[in-house]
Amino acid sequence: MMAVEKNHHWRGELKVNEPMSRHTSWRAGGNARRFYTPADIDDLCDFLREMNSHEPLLWMGLGSNLLVRDGGFPGTVIHTLGALTGLEWLDAVTLRAGAGVTCAKVARFTANAGLTGAEFLAGIPGSLGGALAMNAGAFGGETWNLVAAVETVDRAGRLHTRLPEEYRVAYRTVEGVADEWFVAARLVLQHGDAMTAQSTIRELLARRGATQPTNQYSCGSVFRNPPGDHAARLIESAGLKGKTQGGAQVSEKHANFIINTGNASAADIETLLNQVQGRVEQLYGVRLETEVRIVGEHA
Repeated sequence: MMAVEKNHHWRGELKVNEPMSRHTSWRAGGNARRFYTPADIDDLCDFLREMNSHEPLLWMGLGSNLLVRDGGFPGTVIHTLGALTGLEWLDAVTLRAGAGVTCAKVARFTANAGLTGAEFLAGIPGSLGGALAMNAGAFGGETWNLVAAVETVDRAGRLHTRLPEEYRVAYRTVEGVADEWFVAARLVLQHGDAMTAQSTIRELLARRGATQPTNQYSCGSVFRNPPGDHAARLIESAGLKGKTQGGAQVSEKHANFIINTGNASAADIETLLNQVQGRVEQLYGVRLETEVRIVGEHA
């Protein structure tokens, strides 16, 4: 039975020993020592101000790019999904979106308003906060190409507004101020046609469904594409499609996906990931870098 802590200072919900398998798209992994869903941004700031400054912190939205090891996470998880979900037009083409909003919702919201540029976000199975943290992309688009500014919070519960030039942004990597986390972004779109944008989203989702195992438990793409090549091509040519480890399997549909067939442990998934990495490096001399974030302790 999960435990829930009550504190009169906080309006959000704090759970203790929360199974992370409930919150990650791989549906695997151990417990978080504490798991907090803030009521809103002010509540989040209050929570951070009262937290031990040495407490390990993990921020997550949809949990689609995350593997929590079976021994669990020994600190506090901040869960933005369902919390930092505001969508507000600042002007005719600038949208302020909370970090807990799903990428798919941002894509639909802007398309319905007759604005273009964010359609590719429909193909990213995560929250905006996660997309900002890794410069997530799909179908040729990248998150930070839309960003005019970001809003962050630090460990002391102070809010900041930062410009893109304050970050080092590259393919699937973003480096910025240490111990600050995204709470919102200001995205700039282009004027367009709602029906065309909506049609583009439908086409992208159909293409994704045809090429990716969207109806199975996965984290999305496991590895970054190496320069001038595709991780999926290397994995497939190494003969690894369908390879299993316990309940984990390299997808038969798309080789850069590892799926939980139903009973995979986090260790199964991580072991298979390492085996794929090692085999591709052995055959081709290419060290595949992970897109997925792996945290926590081994069981």
